[in-house]
Amino acid sequence: MTPSPPARPSVRVTVAQLQGSPDHAANRQVVSDAFRTAEQVHADLVVFPEYSSGFDPHGVGVAHAEALDGPFVSLLRERAAQTGVAAIAGTTLPGEPGRAVNAVVGIDGAGELVGVYRKVHLYDAFGHRESDRLEPGPVDAPPLVLDVAGLRFGVMTCYDLRFPESARRLVDAGAQVLVVPAAWAEGELKVMHWHTLAVARAIENTSAVVAVGMAGRGVIGHSLVVGPDGMVGLELDDEPGVRTVDVDGALLGEVREQNPSLSNRRYSVTPRR
Repeated sequence: MTPSPPARPSVRVTVAQLQGSPDHAANRQVVSDAFRTAEQVHADLVVFPEYSSGFDPHGVGVAHAEALDGPFVSLLRERAAQTGVAAIAGTTLPGEPGRAVNAVVGIDGAGELVGVYRKVHLYDAFGHRESDRLEPGPVDAPPLVLDVAGLRFGVMTCYDLRFPESARRLVDAGAQVLVVPAAWAEGELKVMHWHTLAVARAIENTSAVVAVGMAGRGVIGHSLVVGPDGMVGLELDDEPGVRTVDVDGALLGEVREQNPSLSNRRYSVTPRR
């Protein structure tokens, strides 16, 4: 079945590459300022990095956990309702005793909490051990996909980018744009990996990719927006910055018509426990 055309020619997305800190109140102020910028440029959606509520480059755990009705998500909902700008943002939720949950929340332009994605692939690689502090999300949870101004945005986070099946599962759920909030750890070849994987996820899924990295100590920044044809339309450096781009819904349809690889595929994605 041919998908319905987008409600608008393009969807305006503000990329908020913020520098997170352990100071939750300071982070909320930075997030509020980014909403103000998004409102000024008439954005439909603002995307924040992983761990936007509170971040420590040595590791995030229960000390930074806040409930969904806590100060951070409440601020997102208030600012979304005030500005009409939807939001996708990384946060940390309470988990089992002594552990927390790395999560991404989706808020619509009316300020309603649309859904929560709990990170499935914990970052136990390159000398890091997220699983020492965090519990993974359920692999069979429904994918988080938000409708924003006529396009569908599917949510994953950071290390998930290295797992093509995570992106493909979102596309199977109707995502046209893959959103990747991240605090991508610095290290040898890490900027190249981040850039290459974001482009690969766009090409193989004929989907746009909005990959928003955190800036600051221990992480790389380098947020980028990739078209469904693999062309990079925006890439930031390692400094904090807020930029806005238009995601072209018509281009998504054209690329998928020219390259029907999704309909030509012969394998499906099945969650594995």
